[in-house]
Amino acid sequence: MTPTDPILRAYMSDNAAGASPQILEALVAASVGPAGPYGNDALTAQMRATMAETFECELDVFAVGTGSAANGIGLAALTRPWGSVLAHADSHIQNDEAGAPEFFTDGSKIVLLGGAHSKIDPEELRVAVNAGRGDVHSVQPSVLSITQVTETGSVYSMDELRVLTAIAREAGLRIHMDGARFANALATLDVSPAEMTWKLGVDMLSFGATKNGALTADAIVCFDSSLATELSFRHKRGGQLTSKMRFQAAQLDAYLAHDLWLDNARHANAMAARLREGIADVAGVTVTNEPGSNILFAIFSEELTTALFERGFGFYANRWERGVVRIVVSFAHQAADIDEFVAAVRELA
Repeated sequence: MTPTDPILRAYMSDNAAGASPQILEALVAASVGPAGPYGNDALTAQMRATMAETFECELDVFAVGTGSAANGIGLAALTRPWGSVLAHADSHIQNDEAGAPEFFTDGSKIVLLGGAHSKIDPEELRVAVNAGRGDVHSVQPSVLSITQVTETGSVYSMDELRVLTAIAREAGLRIHMDGARFANALATLDVSPAEMTWKLGVDMLSFGATKNGALTADAIVCFDSSLATELSFRHKRGGQLTSKMRFQAAQLDAYLAHDLWLDNARHANAMAARLREGIADVAGVTVTNEPGSNILFAIFSEELTTALFERGFGFYANRWERGVVRIVVSFAHQAADIDEFVAAVRELA
């Protein structure tokens, strides 16, 4: 593909990218011959073993087709309908799930917290974990949900995560991590999957793969074996126990094999950093979010946004505030694509 290919001009989401060749090859291999249905096959067993090795612990894995299913089903196993999920006001479960968490939890309430750069403020959390506790008239604080990478592209540091998870654990809350871009956060922090999850007390991870090289495969990764039976039934009841599970398992296994997921994430992050550096000093352009992942938020003039759209560049504009644009770089973008975008911004601004 050339830098002018319209697919590579798509910066609306990393969902716009295709799949990694290694994952496509794994799917073709998985299609050879019969296999047991509903996850009773060798590929699914292999994927579970690979996950356990990756996270350095015994765990339960439930492949799903979407991040919405991972979040909704996972949260449902962590709270009762009268419980509450504490999350940032910018979180995906609040703004982009069409009520899926509330649906799967049979009505559990999402309690919104503030904090700069879409990161939960610890002091707000300290208050929220005890709000209404024991009062039959109030929902009961039950789960802390942390989005890593956040919806505005920031990455919680390990120290920030330690503070939040310690507050939640001390108050007896379960901990959920929405990891749609989990690999991008790992690449930024250069820590192990174990260090960023169960070693901090995370009970459940919504493990994203689709945005970073897979086709239709994400997963619920559960670190608490006591939740496995309930998750099994919720997984089925939620329509996510696919009959040909081996095709999702093949994607997830290939995604983890030979560090493909981390290589893809490192590349996407690096390309985003290249874009940030290229446009940061352009007059009339202000990059507004923290660096560290594959997402940029910036302020463009209406004229610049319109001119870039006319050149075929696709990104979100004015969805958050007037003049604010979101640019998401994927593993599929190459340096030439980024340089073309930078050149267009510099020419048209």
